[in-house]
Formats: sequence, C-alpha cells, structure tokens
Amino acid sequence: MATREPFLRPPLLLRTLLPALLVVLWIAVFGAGGASFGRIGDVATEDRASFLPASAESTAVQNRIAEFTGSDAVPAILVIERDGGLEDADLTALEDLVADAGDAVPGATASPVIPAEDGEAAQVVVSIPSGEDAGGAVEALEAGLEDLPPGLGAWVSGPAGFTADLQAAFAGIDGILLVVALAVVLLILVIVYRSPLLPLLVLLSSMTALCAAILLNVSLAEAGLVTINGQVQGILFILVIGAATDYSLLFVTRFREELRDHASAARASWRALRGVLEPILASGGTVIVGLLCLLLSDLGSNAALGPVAAIGILCAMLTSLTFLPALLALVGRAAFWPRAPRHGSPHSQLIGADARGPFARAGRLVASAPRRVAGTVVALLVLGCGGLVLLQADGVPQSEFVLGASQARDGQQALDRHFAGGSGSPTYVLAPADRRAEVARSIAATDGVDALALVSQDSPSGSIPVGADGETTPEATAGPFAGVEPTEIGGELLFSVTLDAPSDSLEAERVVTALRDAVGPEGAQVGGSTAVDLDTNETSAHDRALIIPIVLVAITFMLALLLRSLIAPVVLLLTTVLSFGTALGVSAIVFHLIGQERSDPSVPLYSFVFLVALGIDYNIFLMTRVREESLGHGTREGTLRGLSLTGGVITSAGVVLAATFAALLVIPIQFLLQLAIIVALGVLMDALVVRTFLVPALATMIGDRIWWPSRLSRGSHPWG
Repeated sequence: MATREPFLRPPLLLRTLLPALLVVLWIAVFGAGGASFGRIGDVATEDRASFLPASAESTAVQNRIAEFTGSDAVPAILVIERDGGLEDADLTALEDLVADAGDAVPGATASPVIPAEDGEAAQVVVSIPSGEDAGGAVEALEAGLEDLPPGLGAWVSGPAGFTADLQAAFAGIDGILLVVALAVVLLILVIVYRSPLLPLLVLLSSMTALCAAILLNVSLAEAGLVTINGQVQGILFILVIGAATDYSLLFVTRFREELRDHASAARASWRALRGVLEPILASGGTVIVGLLCLLLSDLGSNAALGPVAAIGILCAMLTSLTFLPALLALVGRAAFWPRAPRHGSPHSQLIGADARGPFARAGRLVASAPRRVAGTVVALLVLGCGGLVLLQADGVPQSEFVLGASQARDGQQALDRHFAGGSGSPTYVLAPADRRAEVARSIAATDGVDALALVSQDSPSGSIPVGADGETTPEATAGPFAGVEPTEIGGELLFSVTLDAPSDSLEAERVVTALRDAVGPEGAQVGGSTAVDLDTNETSAHDRALIIPIVLVAITFMLALLLRSLIAPVVLLLTTVLSFGTALGVSAIVFHLIGQERSDPSVPLYSFVFLVALGIDYNIFLMTRVREESLGHGTREGTLRGLSLTGGVITSAGVVLAATFAALLVIPIQFLLQLAIIVALGVLMDALVVRTFLVPALATMIGDRIWWPSRLSRGSHPWG
C-alpha cells in the first residue's frame, strides 16, 4: 500500500525556495555556457604534430625545421593536369597565379613552377604563414584556380589542403551534430514517456550540462590547462548529452515511483534523489576514472580527451542530481501529462509470478535455465569476436581522414600520377654537419628515396640539390643556385628528402623507419609529416597497451568498493570485456563491407574506454538494485526482481546512448564514423543482451557467493 502523508508537508525552503534557487543558478550557467559555444573553435587546434610527446623523434626535428627554413609556414601544393600534355598558356596562367599568391594569401610565398617529366602536369608549392587560417588560405587559392584555362584539372593539396578539409569537416560539430543528437534523443524520450513536457525538461538538463562543460573547458583551454581539437569537441558533445540523459532517465524513473507514494512533488523528488544518488555517483565516478586514465597517454590527443571529457561527465552528474530534481520538484506531476502518476495509485506490477513485463519474462527464462542461457549468450559473443582477425588498427593515410569529396585527396592522386609521391611534403633529416657525407650516402642508399637536397635560406627554392656524397650536384652550381650554401645552425644541417611513395601512405612510413635505421648510427634524426604520422601511430599503439589494463584494474577496484564484493566485479568486468570484443569484431566486419578496412590505432582505445566505462554504468544500475533486493529476498530472487525493476530504464538508457553516439555519423571523419559504429553497437549489445540475459544468468548460477566476502555471500539477509 502507498504511504500517505496528508499532514506532513515539506517546509517552504525545501518545497519551493531551494529548487527555485537551483533552477535560477543553472539557467545562468546555461546562458554563460551557451555564449561560450562560439569561443570553442578559437581554442581548438588540428595540428597533429602538436599532440606528439616531447620525446618523439619527429617532435625534436619539427622544433628545429623553422630555424633552418626561416619560417614555420604550412605548404599548400597547387597542381594542374591536362591529358595529352600541358600547353604554354596553361603554364603561363599558373605562373600568373603564383605571382598573385601573396595578394590572395597575405605573407604567402611560392616556389617556381615545377613541370612533370611527362609534360602532363605541373606543381607549385605555396608556403602559408603559420598564423594564417589554413582553410581561408586554401579557399583563396582555390578561387584563383577558377581563372585557369578550360580543360585543366586543378587542385590545392598538401598539408594545408588536408588541414582545410579537416576544418571544413569539423565545422558542423556545434551545428548539425548537436541538432541531430538532440532531435534523436527527443524522439526517443517522447516514445518512452509519451509526454510532451518531460522530454523537454530532460533535454534542458542535458543541454545545461553541456553548456557548463563548454564554459569550463573553454576557460581551461584559454589558460593553457587543457587542449581541444575537433575530435575531442565532437566526443565531448555526444558524451555529455548521452550520459546526462542516461542519468536523468534513472532519476525520472525513481521520481515517478515516488509520486505514487507522496503527495508532495518536492518530497518525491528528494526521496528519488536519495534512491539514485549512489548509482549515479558510482556510475559517473567510474566513467571519470576511466577517462582520467587517458592522462597516462604519451600521445597528446589521447591525453587531451581525458580531462575534457571527465569535466563533461562531472557536469552531467551535477545537473542530473541538482537541476533536474529541482525542475521536477517545481513542475511536479504536470511533467508526466497526460499520463501523470496519482498519489496513492498502485505501482506497476513488475515482479512476482504474475508479472507480464518483457523483463519479468526474461527473468523467468533465465531462472528456468541459467546455464543454458549463459552458455548460449557467451557462444554468440565469442563468435562475434572472430571478426577481430579483420581489424587493421595500424594507421590510416591522412588523405582518408575525411570522407566524401576532397580536393586535397584528388590533388594528391594527381601528384602521385606525375611526380614522386613525397613531392611537396618532404621528409627531413637533421644531421651533424661533420657527418654530412656519411648521412647523405645512407639516405641515398635507402630504398624508396627519390631525391635529396640540403635546406638553404639563401636558395630561391629553399634547398640545394645534392648527390649521394652530400655535395652539390653540377646543375646546382650555376644559375640561381650559384654561390648558395646550405644553412648550418649549431653544427647541424637539414636534409630535405623526397620519397617515392605518397607522404601520407603506409609505404612512406616504412621508408621513414628504414631511414631511421640507416642514419641513426650517424647521430641523425628523421622528421617531417610522414614521421609525425608514424610516431603518432606507434605512440597510440603503445598507449593502448598501457592504458587498457590500467582502466580494467581501476574500474574493478571501484566496483569492489560499491558492491562490497570481490567476485561480482570480476564477473561483471569479464562480461563487459567480452561484449567489447564482440562489438569490435562485428564492427571490423562492417568496416570491410563499407570500404573502411584500416583504422587509426586510437579507435580501439577510445572504444574500449567508452564501452567499458559506460557498460559498467548499466552493471551498476542493475547490480546495485540486485544487491538491494538480495538483502531481503536472497540472490536468486533479488536478481530477478532487480532485472524486472531496472530493465526498462537500462534499455531506454542504452538506446539513448547508442543513438547519441550514432549522431557522430553526420561528421565526415573516418575516426568518428568508426567510433560511432563500435560504441553504438556495443552499447546496444550491452544493454539488450549482456545486462538482460548474461549477467542475471551468471548471478543466478553463482548465487550468494557472488557477494563474497560480504555477509551476504553467507546467506545472511538482514531484512529476510
């Protein structure tokens, strides 16, 4: 029977004033955070080299390149192509365009026109000052290409071109991504609650959490305490909205129960808050610990995500435990209109032999044959893990980062057809000046090297061609190169090496590895864009091997504290890891089917952190209720009751989170596409299969022993 309290009204402070004050404070945060959305792009960076650890060889070289070249400019490569051969008018038009490059892009300088040996193409390297916006500079150069003679293929490629592609792809993060994510979540909430007002209140709470997270992270980024890029920004948006909505679902479910027992909405909100405080704090704390483990990463882009996302989860917890309860305390039963729960009405019959809900039926199935259910689910999950043999997480060429049309990628393909693949994006070798000849011979003897030069600030092209002995070639002793000497700084020279393979290819990375083996004994170091990609991939793989075990240990420890058990955390973590392996294996099959076979090494790491940390959320939602019910009914009955009582909210939360991550598909970045597929698939599998069938089956099989070493493991039920 419901508890009736006709004479016990909460004091005015609890009933109205405190909730109103909390609402006003959070609305102020919402306004301030909303204004910060426009500033997040100003503090974001897309420079891959800036995320490398200081110990990386490419970082050491990168820090010295500007000293030798006299500039830290970013190269953009203009390339033109005509089948059957370029005409004189084509070359003249390109030369005129180059002459005006400084007007189109302030401070830009350009190399002479470099024709291909086959006569069908030509290229020009335009150096864009580092302070100049790469996207705007590339747009200006593309506009100039429109004035070239008809029938020409013309593109802007090179590092500046690919950076512009990334900027354009991430431009929709604070627009279309947010709109799609919110629209999907709103639709799901309307279906779940069948109410026009409650979904809006939940979304308001989630958006307030996001605004608070943006406000804090932008302020920290401006102070130089955190680093944000487009990838981190997109994940932050999705993670905060998804987590805040999940926590809100848990609170709303408990609030609706309490409204049947209490006439006062304020008292019902307070009682609901007490009921969800532990699982939400434990869930959010677990995710935060998992994310902060990324700070152990040597790769800056991985380490950058940890604190930024952890702040987002903290904001999601705070709004779910303060703002939403305050809103519902003020709005009361009207939030559930037209299906508002009445005071004194019976609770839904979710438990017992006569219960008809889908999760009650799932519980009866589990109870009737727990070993068979567990064996079947494990077999299916292991089968899905077989797809891991197709996973190729060893790096992706820069030209494949952006999905869809890409002028930079088309231009790179034209360069590959007519020039050495590394033309325009050289590999740099920083060498002792007194080992010039030895280093030059080692470079020239390396397979995959097309041309060799020494950087010179006095040269009109920025470098001097040299032979295998490190001396200037005969053609470099006359004309514009006459009397030009290589730049020497601190007893070191900088070699510019053109590779046969495209600079962003895996083949070019293998050549860089061979170069390091060849010149390392001479005290030389290898850098450049290809070396940056290589070091990024290797560092990411190292981080993956380091961080995954640490995350497992940290989450197991937190679960042990929460559940007062050593057996339950291990069982729960094993099911989550198995679910992750299945999601990754099935996703690898999907990647092959859609033509995205290769993956960035960070994809499995990010997927693991999100799936394990967020999957543990559902474990916590389920097992905290199971433990509560087991205290009075024993583990077997407590498991079935816990499943029946939490199945609906866990399923709703899983669908919301999966749909939220799926919204990342609207951003044409391969990394985010693959992450969205893995996490969405894994979350659905975790919520619908693992948490509904496998965990209850294992808990039923193990019985009271799952709570060892607590008193509950010895059949001691204080309330029984």
